Amino acid sequence: MRIGMAFGDVRGPSPLPGIAQQIQEAAAAGVPAAWLSDGVGWDALTALAAVGPRLAAGGIELGTGVVPFAQRHPLILARQALTTQAAVGGRLTLGIGAGISRMVGSMYGLPTDRPARRLREYLEVLRPLLRGEPVDHRGEYYTASSALALPADSGSTVAAPSVLVAALGPAMLAVAGELADGTITWMTGPRTLTNHVVPSITRASGGRAPRVVAGFAVCLTSAEDAVRERFAEQFALAGQVPEYRAMLDREGVAGPADVLLAGDERSLTNQLARLAGTGATDLMLAPVGTAAEQDLTTAFLATIGG
Repeated sequence: MRIGMAFGDVRGPSPLPGIAQQIQEAAAAGVPAAWLSDGVGWDALTALAAVGPRLAAGGIELGTGVVPFAQRHPLILARQALTTQAAVGGRLTLGIGAGISRMVGSMYGLPTDRPARRLREYLEVLRPLLRGEPVDHRGEYYTASSALALPADSGSTVAAPSVLVAALGPAMLAVAGELADGTITWMTGPRTLTNHVVPSITRASGGRAPRVVAGFAVCLTSAEDAVRERFAEQFALAGQVPEYRAMLDREGVAGPADVLLAGDERSLTNQLARLAGTGATDLMLAPVGTAAEQDLTTAFLATIGG
């Protein structure tokens, strides 16, 4: 199981140069994947395009975890993704999601009904565009008739990036298994990964081996109870979001603090070993807490590799 790290909004507001430095340090330490969240702060694809050229060729994977697609027409997202892919030397993994329905509806005034049907149609348009194929689509939710004009001899890498989908419910996992390369989860505990996420997307994949990137907040600490209490306060609203609440209920826990990875080195090692047995292929770990706690957690994660 590969152990990557998450950066961006999920760890709290940070200046873009600071995020770039964090990713550079992770790459230098041998971390195999850096995932940049996309919330209400920096645009993840633009930020990765800025960071990528500073990194050594090859090496660390750069992923979005995840870009909400509801407010981006698939033609626009395909252009953004391929531009970023060229800028980062072909190391992009495009993670997308329907977005938290309350935010999509209240911030953008966009519909949030039938997310799995919208996702299916979106992927049917997006994936050919990422492969450089023309589309002529007039569907229930999207109209797209165009092809992207990217120079084949530009010297930049514009191969189609792998596409992962933030999928939690059965219908979304079915679409992700059929039309994407895998899924990215967040605050979804080991029992739910083992009994729900991994088997559901594997069944839908038709014999392929889907990638399952399991995202968790993590904190190396000797004051575990205090850290969990603080995390419970900071992420209380997340526990009320229907999408996350459903997964917490499946796990049989009260709130986000119950799926936080926290403890000393021995405890964290045991918690990570349990996750390795879930069938997830990757971890996307976001150090949280004070700046000092995040630094200690980052240093520990760099030592265990992936």
